[in-house]
Amino acid sequence: MNYISTRNKNNIYSFEEALYEGLSSDGGLLLPENIPHLTYSDLEKMNGSHYIDIAGKIIGLYWEELEYQILKKLLHKSYATFTDKRIVPVEKLEHFYIAELFHGPTLAFKDLAMQFLGTTFEYMNIKTGKYINILGATSGDTGSAAIYSVKGKSRIKVFILYPYNSVSEIQELQMVTHNDQNIDALAIKGSFDDCQYIVKSIFMDDNFKKNYNVVAVNSINWLRILAQIVYYFSIYLTIVKKDEIGKKLNFVVPTGNFGNVFAGYLAKKMGLPIDKLIVATNENDILKIFITKGIYKVKNVKKTYSPSMDITVASNFERYLYYLLDERDNEVAKYMAELRDCSKIIISNELLDKVHEDFLSESTTNSEIIDTISRTFKKDHYIVDPHTACGINAYYKLSSFCKTDTVCLATAHYAKFPEIVEKSIEQKIKYPSVIEELFNKKKNVTILNNDIESVKDYIIGKALN
Repeated sequence: MNYISTRNKNNIYSFEEALYEGLSSDGGLLLPENIPHLTYSDLEKMNGSHYIDIAGKIIGLYWEELEYQILKKLLHKSYATFTDKRIVPVEKLEHFYIAELFHGPTLAFKDLAMQFLGTTFEYMNIKTGKYINILGATSGDTGSAAIYSVKGKSRIKVFILYPYNSVSEIQELQMVTHNDQNIDALAIKGSFDDCQYIVKSIFMDDNFKKNYNVVAVNSINWLRILAQIVYYFSIYLTIVKKDEIGKKLNFVVPTGNFGNVFAGYLAKKMGLPIDKLIVATNENDILKIFITKGIYKVKNVKKTYSPSMDITVASNFERYLYYLLDERDNEVAKYMAELRDCSKIIISNELLDKVHEDFLSESTTNSEIIDTISRTFKKDHYIVDPHTACGINAYYKLSSFCKTDTVCLATAHYAKFPEIVEKSIEQKIKYPSVIEELFNKKKNVTILNNDIESVKDYIIGKALN
């Protein structure tokens, strides 16, 4: 299968090129030329399968060149470190299901895609003889997941940018307590949006990207999205019995960069019976405003109790816009130019009606995060992190619109945000051992100004070539 740019369908890439390029040369994001479709009969055959078998089926549809047995080996290696052998277990609370996406090495949902991405890079580097320099921006969890996915791996160097003093203590410790020579954590004096802007700008510099073999690790990389599609199928097939295939579920998705929920949108387009995708935001509610009013307007970032969602420029929004506009790439390019020049996009009422066919959205304040963590603990005897609390609160606000069973995606382990969680449940929490050991490790971090050239210069001095 080939891959095309959201801004120009004539720019065509192979799977390998899509993996290494990240962005198209025209600034667009990469998508498959077509979306495979699975029938209810296909889903019935997959029902009862292990997560890795489901992943092999889904990913194999998009990576046709790879021998299936090799793909299975890559998947087994990717998920070998997960603490729950089901990979994504599902719990039933009183009013909804919780899908636990946090059983990987960094206790966050990003591990589900990042572990596979790191394993794939290593496999492809050995196969092609390449050395690569991975560049990514993080609002908290992507960076640590990227680091854990490639630490110690040959032919790979990773540079992770994160906003200085704007991630949780444990998120930062997971990024800066490594002695591996192939890892560099860079604290940028700015917001996550600033970090993301620097990364995108570097990827737009074709000469720099090619000279230093720079590749993407953020969800602008198509493989990240592809790996995330899998857990929607896995969760559905865990909840819905074989003789009930076709029953629709709602999914509540805490998201800031739109990658997590966009994967669910693609799963729906592939034929997974999803009714509504509920986009849960915090006070940085640009996505809620777009989904409810059709206005996508960049605002200043607010610091909240759910820092991984403190984002106002959702990079994967462009991929959704491509399908919303019926794959009219020239219109996508016009809208993105308008966003660049005016920091705002307004869509028609006709397009907004199309948005409402798939999406609902609600936002959550800091006080509501605390209330929701407390309520879930007291009512369901279950502890959630602040991001998952945004999802649960969105569900309660929109429950009257949910005509079928609903799944809330739990995106991180609560122990990554102890201060807010302990305040909410009014008691101390116990740290998992993988977090406890972080406090005794030496930090290794470089603080840089919010400047593209400063980051480029740092990469030049450290890059593999």
